[in-house]
Amino acid sequence: MLRWARDRAQLDLFALNARFPKLAAWEAQEVQPTLKQLEDYARATHAPIGYFFLPEPPAEPMPIPDFRTMADRLITRPSPNLLDTIYACQERQAWYRDFELVNGEPPVPFIGTMNIGVAPVQAAEQIRARLNFDLDARRDCRTWTEALRMFVEQAERIGVMVMISGVVLNNNYRHLDPQEFRGFALADQHAPLVFINGADSKAAQMFTLAHELAHLWLGQSAVSDVSAGEASDNAIETWCNQVAAELLVPMNVFAAEVIADEPVPDTLSRLARRFKVSTLVILRRLADAGRLDRNAFFNAYRAELEHLRNLETAGAGGGDFYRTTAARVSKRFARALVESTLEGRTLYRDAFRMLGIAKTSTFNEFGRSLNFPI
Repeated sequence: MLRWARDRAQLDLFALNARFPKLAAWEAQEVQPTLKQLEDYARATHAPIGYFFLPEPPAEPMPIPDFRTMADRLITRPSPNLLDTIYACQERQAWYRDFELVNGEPPVPFIGTMNIGVAPVQAAEQIRARLNFDLDARRDCRTWTEALRMFVEQAERIGVMVMISGVVLNNNYRHLDPQEFRGFALADQHAPLVFINGADSKAAQMFTLAHELAHLWLGQSAVSDVSAGEASDNAIETWCNQVAAELLVPMNVFAAEVIADEPVPDTLSRLARRFKVSTLVILRRLADAGRLDRNAFFNAYRAELEHLRNLETAGAGGGDFYRTTAARVSKRFARALVESTLEGRTLYRDAFRMLGIAKTSTFNEFGRSLNFPI
């Protein structure tokens, strides 16, 4: 069980041995850890302490459909960071669903209204209309961050909780890996939720949000890791990718923006700024428009992906704590939770847990940042 815990947490053995000098002896059953040592080890490996008293490792199936399997690689078991993030979002969703029902709010009307038989162009047009997704307004945004913020606000306005974080809760030592997953959707008639891995680039997060919104229109919960240029064996993922690309970069608008004989790097840079998306999305649309053949697309995609990896810096942390917390849990959820807690309908301890906050003074200041008169 000790070996299972460190393998599950994907922790470096050298670092663990430095923190727990007797780990090798524990694993060899030459000596047993004290209860205090076991508690420390459980915290270090992000495993419930009760697991260490089981006769064998427990099965930990993904709690929602897993669409991360790709044609050219195997997906390992989910990390504790991914599982704990899903569990935290499921708890928030269950709370918000009850909040909406108690307040007599009607269900969100678009959840599950499509299937993959709907043409991606038609699906994207319906989603765009529901969101009031204005391409010209996004073009006028000065940065990708500003464009992403506008996109999130549009989704939240129609009833979707959008949570963006690069860490588990507010623990800046537990980073989420974009190579493991980019986002997930939790479909629900009263509390639809999208989680976006904030360790990804802002441009990549834009595509992830569009992709996960497509899942909600299907009424399909799922965890995903595909990006604009990658192919999936799963028909649902393929459809969601097509819808996301058309939503962000409509082909009729895109075709009018393409300049004949313009070098591909110049096209990528210009149109990525115009549509506020990743250059990988622009590459995909060039291929969709027949401007790149299959081999040229994959060669350009691999080169651009390597270029972006060298440029990008992970992180959604830093900055204003209260603004960051609101982004991590969704402003829609945060306002509802603070309101319910101040009215005495939700216990402070439950609010603290769901927000990742430890002190009443921090909670009160967070409430003030959301314009509550505390």
